[in-house]
Amino acid sequence: MKRVVLSILVGALALTFTAAGSVLAAEEDFGGPEITFTAPAPGVIFSHKTHVGDFGYDCAACHDGLFEMASLSAQENGDFTMASLAKGKYCGSCHDGKTAFISSSQCSSCHQSGGDVIYTQPVQGVLFSHQAHVEGVGLDCESCHTGQFEMKALKVQEKADFVMEALYQGKYCGACHDGSMAFASNTRCASCHVGVKGLLRATAGKAGQKKGH
Repeated sequence: MKRVVLSILVGALALTFTAAGSVLAAEEDFGGPEITFTAPAPGVIFSHKTHVGDFGYDCAACHDGLFEMASLSAQENGDFTMASLAKGKYCGSCHDGKTAFISSSQCSSCHQSGGDVIYTQPVQGVLFSHQAHVEGVGLDCESCHTGQFEMKALKVQEKADFVMEALYQGKYCGACHDGSMAFASNTRCASCHVGVKGLLRATAGKAGQKKGH
């Protein structure tokens, strides 16, 4: 009986090590796992498989010059921003428009479409839906994030002119919501200003979840 139990345990351990080895081997084949950055913008994906497996780069292409070997360590640096990429740092070393597409284009290749954004300034309870604009209307990231809005959570509401009057003059959301491309920003107020009940519905079950445009 003891021999049977011992054989089962040995077999189980062998399967466990084999499975773990397969996972490690799969990661090692491409230099590492898929990485999802959470700062300065959430949901930015880097694929080792794409860069190593598909394009043939080796580890030395990025490590230890552009990126440390520890996952996500780059986002702890204060200069890990889109502005740095534009100057040729980090991903921008290759994504310069020559070696690979420039970092200011094809945003959705790396940035996942965001969820609902709830502004708290200058008034509370103003909701922006990425899904409605990206999937519903067919806009891409560049439609807003190369001019009207920075690619950083709620950064725009720190600006003194982020008010309705600015929208009426064609700034921010008003660049599209002009009555021609989309409904004018001085109409259909409840589409964006969702009120207390709308705010509660939008935040239900999302306590503590980070929100940002």
